[in-house]
Amino acid sequence: MTRRPGWASAQRRKLLVSLAIVAAAASIAGLGTFATFTSSTSASQSVSSGTVTIALGATGAATNRLTVGASNIAPGDTIQRSVDLLNSGSIDLSGITLTTSASPSSLLDTDATNGLQMTIDRCSNAWTEGGTAPAYTYTCSGSTSTVLASRAVVGSNLTLSNLTALTNGVTDHLRVTLSFPSAAPNSFQSQSSTIQYTFTGTQRAGTNK
Repeated sequence: MTRRPGWASAQRRKLLVSLAIVAAAASIAGLGTFATFTSSTSASQSVSSGTVTIALGATGAATNRLTVGASNIAPGDTIQRSVDLLNSGSIDLSGITLTTSASPSSLLDTDATNGLQMTIDRCSNAWTEGGTAPAYTYTCSGSTSTVLASRAVVGSNLTLSNLTALTNGVTDHLRVTLSFPSAAPNSFQSQSSTIQYTFTGTQRAGTNK
């Protein structure tokens, strides 16, 4: 086939022009990828956690006599001590339990039948304290309710009932009574125990906020 002079140059020019068109099209397509409409908006929300805090009343006063010991007790004696239980946190509670232990320990706390028995009552008002230290007595000018029925002094995670301090900011006025059974035999002479009281509050169930 006979080709005219300059045919190859013309073909190269066509090829270059075609490549330039393709490159331009690709460039335009690339620009289109980033040329989208957008809109945004925002909000901020403050979230904070609460606290679970229970406490006992100040020691050295009728708000907490649990630290006051008793000596020379005999079968038939009782030991009464008042104590305030405060819910000073910001979260309500589902319950409060009491764990008691003894160290040092003796027959007074290890014998569940003849050893010390414990009862806890609540007064709707502060207890009125009487007697001569350390032999305190207490009377209630309001209504009383049973927080813990009589049982052996040592126990774990004992459920406390009829408490109002499940609500934050509320205080319960309690009276802890230890009784030494009249039937305790001679083997209980010269025995000594130190009782520790640990109150534990558990937060309320989760809810919508």
